[in-house]
Amino acid sequence: MVILKKDPKSLETAASVLKKGEIIIVPTDTVYGFSGIMPFTKEKIVKIKKRGAEKSFISLIEKPQDIYKYTDTPVPEILLNLWPAPLSIIVRDKEGRGTSAFRCPDDVWLRNLIGKTGFPIYSTSVNYSGEPVLSDIRDIISEFEDKVSLIVDGGEQKGLSSTIVSLTDKEPCVIRQGALKISF
Repeated sequence: MVILKKDPKSLETAASVLKKGEIIIVPTDTVYGFSGIMPFTKEKIVKIKKRGAEKSFISLIEKPQDIYKYTDTPVPEILLNLWPAPLSIIVRDKEGRGTSAFRCPDDVWLRNLIGKTGFPIYSTSVNYSGEPVLSDIRDIISEFEDKVSLIVDGGEQKGLSSTIVSLTDKEPCVIRQGALKISF
């Protein structure tokens, strides 16, 4: 099923599908993303993308301060104050067992969707592993409509991935320059 982002029912429809443990494709502030909220949806997305399970997903959060629900890593105010933005921040998990990446997207509709689900949304770019990221909604529908439960059509996206900053060492480190230019 495809629904326009500007459709008044798009938010409720997308939240309902996510809460059922299904996978959707949504426009973000950067590129379209395969998205889910249940841990088992990660495995489904890995199969769709045909990629290794060792690659992690970004968790999209509703508000900047939500990152502290999942980490005790101090996030510099300069970074927190940039959110919402196409900036992903890698931190150590609260339990100290690993690391996770978070982004507070610069898209009100998407942040409202996160709020409606009550959970961070796992997300990864819409493409097959090793292939270019798809930004044209027609290509996305043609290639993936039969593999997901819902596609939210937000038109063509910018096509630039988020900038990734790691806070897992003593000093912040830019892992990938993306849509938001940053340096330390």
